[in-house]
Amino acid sequence: MRQFAQMAGISNPYLSQIERGLREPSERVVDSIARSLEMSVDALYAAAGIEVLEDDDVPAARTAIEAAPELTPRQRRALLDVYDAFVRANRST
Repeated sequence: MRQFAQMAGISNPYLSQIERGLREPSERVVDSIARSLEMSVDALYAAAGIEVLEDDDVPAARTAIEAAPELTPRQRRALLDVYDAFVRANRST
């Protein structure tokens, strides 16, 4: 548990509180946990049994990257990070 908390960049007590349902993690923490597990946030929620509402505006590029079986989880995460960075950059211009 301590090693994972360190990998995710959060404190062990905070991770323990999340695990026991005493705290709701922020988006940043959820993203950090997903990165540590080399999976997408949506896949993390699905693995936890949390239903993620479908968003009709999910770009086809994101869907394709997330569904690509020929990529490893780390490769998917890297591509999604690059994609998200480009989208953010384009929104600010």
